[in-house]
Amino acid sequence: MPQNFLIKNAEIINEDKIFNSDVLVKNGRIEKIAANIQTREKINEIDANGQYLIPGFIDDQVHFREPGLTHKAEIQTESKAAVAGGITSFMEMPNTKPPALTQKLLEEKYQRAAQVSPANYSFFMGTSNDNYEELMRTDLRKVCGLKIFMGSSTGNMLVDHSEVLNRIFANFSGLIATHCEDEQTIKDNTAAYLEKYGEDMPIKYHPEIRDAEACYLSSSKAKALAVKHGTRLHILHISTAREIELFDNKLALKDKKITSEACTHHLWFSDTDYETKSTHIKWNPAVKSADDRAAVRAALNDNRIDVLATDHAPHTLAEKSNNYFNAPSGGPLVQHTLSALFELSEQGIFSKEKIIEKACHNPAILFDIEDRGFIREGYKADLVLVAKDRYTVNRDNLLYKCGWSPFEGQEFQYKVQKTFVNGNLVFENGKVNDAVKGERLVFRKRD
Repeated sequence: MPQNFLIKNAEIINEDKIFNSDVLVKNGRIEKIAANIQTREKINEIDANGQYLIPGFIDDQVHFREPGLTHKAEIQTESKAAVAGGITSFMEMPNTKPPALTQKLLEEKYQRAAQVSPANYSFFMGTSNDNYEELMRTDLRKVCGLKIFMGSSTGNMLVDHSEVLNRIFANFSGLIATHCEDEQTIKDNTAAYLEKYGEDMPIKYHPEIRDAEACYLSSSKAKALAVKHGTRLHILHISTAREIELFDNKLALKDKKITSEACTHHLWFSDTDYETKSTHIKWNPAVKSADDRAAVRAALNDNRIDVLATDHAPHTLAEKSNNYFNAPSGGPLVQHTLSALFELSEQGIFSKEKIIEKACHNPAILFDIEDRGFIREGYKADLVLVAKDRYTVNRDNLLYKCGWSPFEGQEFQYKVQKTFVNGNLVFENGKVNDAVKGERLVFRKRD
């Protein structure tokens, strides 16, 4: 049974408001939100004076590398880093080894998370050119959605047959999340730059190989398929100004069929950072220009982009320290995304209310998650206390299995103090409570 808590004097950020209140947590749920709550019961009281209380972040895109790639990361290690960073629920991607292309392999990931994850969890069903029958058996009450790589991926996960894509978009009734980069454009660009620079090509050309055109061609193709078939489409990690034109802000999120996501690295870094960060900020899609970054930031603010996520995708330091063509794309981000976003709020780029909307409320709305994503009476008590508490990212305070971070040396002003998952205090004073286990996310099935 979870412990009961009375959180006093918190500055709550919730549903576009910041207000002072107490929150009573009982039996894993939020029982009461009010000023000056009193109780005669014996209860764990927390004085949150001077701290923000927010809903736990819901990260709709992570790669925790289990099974098969556990030299990089594991569900246990990365979910511990996640709760330390204020992420109380995650949705993990299928490009593991083997990839989650069957219902049996998908369910094995859920079973593993139930054993080791302190955070709540869901896993995307994976798609290939030849697993249609398997993906159509997906239980949409228990699985967040379907992932399609419409661009480079590991193993048998690139879906590039038009007839397969049309069949899936026409018949899958749940949410389809896509990685959109045009494969042929990338191949052509790679060949041209390899001929010009050879194997020692500078990393700064990564956003020219995986350029805006590659992103736009693929994203616009996905949108056209979704419009044609009336599909619920969620385009992941938007990185270019050009793609923004594909999305609108006229509809409420609950009424949108085509939605999009932005990720931490595309909001923080730009191509000028390749000089100092090198392959440590090599991602697919690539970190691009400062103008692209500004456009993505603006689209989050005006609601053309709907969700904030991390695309946490760790590799070992040795792997990332290779030359351009041999260094894999991806990096660890779950532990510091909240701090980074709050830092951007101090710079006036986002309000804190907007951050909570995009990282907490909107994932719950978009994926129809039951009873999470908001500070509301009756909802699951997935809560995070955040305070102004300066710290510098270094390898001594990292929880990632890979042991490095693209934010190393960065000082942040805001730090997670406590994280509650289903009413359990899972993170406090820099330590994760290993006894706590999260729950499988449950989704309302849309008509």
